[in-house]
Amino acid sequence: MKAIVLQQNNEFLLEEINIPQPGDNQIQIKILASGFNPIDYQMTENRSEKKRMHSNILGRELSGIVTALGKEVKDFKVNDAVFCGSGSMGSNGTYADYICVPEAIVMHKPDTISFEEAAAIPSVGLTALQCLNRMKASFTDSILITGAAGGVGNILVKLLIANGYENFIVTAGNDQSIASLLDLGVKENQIINYKNKKIDEAAIALNKGNKFDIIVDLVGNEIAEITAPLLVTNGIYVDVTAFSTSLSRELLFNKGATILNISNYAYGIEKKYDYYKQGLDQLRILLQDKLITPPTVAIVGNLEAATVIAAHKILRENKTQGKKLVMQIDTN
Repeated sequence: MKAIVLQQNNEFLLEEINIPQPGDNQIQIKILASGFNPIDYQMTENRSEKKRMHSNILGRELSGIVTALGKEVKDFKVNDAVFCGSGSMGSNGTYADYICVPEAIVMHKPDTISFEEAAAIPSVGLTALQCLNRMKASFTDSILITGAAGGVGNILVKLLIANGYENFIVTAGNDQSIASLLDLGVKENQIINYKNKKIDEAAIALNKGNKFDIIVDLVGNEIAEITAPLLVTNGIYVDVTAFSTSLSRELLFNKGATILNISNYAYGIEKKYDYYKQGLDQLRILLQDKLITPPTVAIVGNLEAATVIAAHKILRENKTQGKKLVMQIDTN
C-alpha cells in the first residue's frame, strides 16, 4: 500500500509498504479520507508531543470501508462504511491506504454525511464532547470560549446550541471565522474579534461586567494569560491545548480554579475503548438526526507528501478559516 512516511530528517515521503493484517479483534479499513489535526505537525516539532508518536506514519482519524475482519469481530462486516479516531491504537497512522484498528473504537458512518465529513469528526468531536460532559455547565453559567471557529470550537458551539445553552461568548480573529460562527447560530453580540478588540475588556463588557464561571481555552500561550484573570474564584478552566504558561498556571492557582485537561489520548493509553465507542455513537446519532452538522471541510489534496506539507503549514499558521482540513485517499 501507499503511505506518507515521516523520515528521520522530518521530511515526508510517499512510500510503498506492506498492507497491515487485522488481529483477532481488529478491523482492516481501506481509508477513503483522513483528517488533519494540529497535533500532527506538533509531533514533528514539540518534544512532549513527539512522545505520542507511535508510528512514522502520522494521522489520527479516518473514514473508509471495512475490507477484512479479525476472527472475533462481531459488529461489522466487509464493505461497511465506518469512521474512527485511531489515535495511537492503529497499526499505523491514517496518512495511508489501509489501517487495522480494534473493533471497539470503530463506528458505523452516518449516511447523512460524506466520507470526507466523517473523517473530520472523530478528534474534534470527541474532544468537544469531553469538554461538554466534564465541565457540567448549568444553563445559568457564563462561558467564554477562545478560538471557537476552529475544529473543536465548531463542534462545541454546535453541542452547546443543540443542548439549549445560550450564555456563552466566543472569540475569533478574521471575517471568515466570524462568518462561520454566525452560520452556526452564534449571535453578533456573542462574538469578540480579538484583532480589533481587547479580549479581556470586551468579554467582561459582553458578560454584563461579570467574570466567567467557565472558560474553555482552545488557543493557549498568551491567550491563556489574558483569559485566566477573567475566571471567577473557584471557576472551571477547560484546557484543550496543553499550552498553558507559568504565568497562566499561577493566575489559575491563585483563583482556586478547577482545571480540566482535555485529552482523548489519555483514554487510548489505558485502552478505555468504551470512551471512543460511546462518544462516536453519541456523535453518530446527533449527526444522523441532524441535531448537529459536521464541520465545513476543506480538501487539501490526495495521498501525496505535498498534501501533508500544505496541510501542516495551514495548521501551523492558523489559517484554516474555520474549516476542517481533510486528505482524500486515492481509491484506485
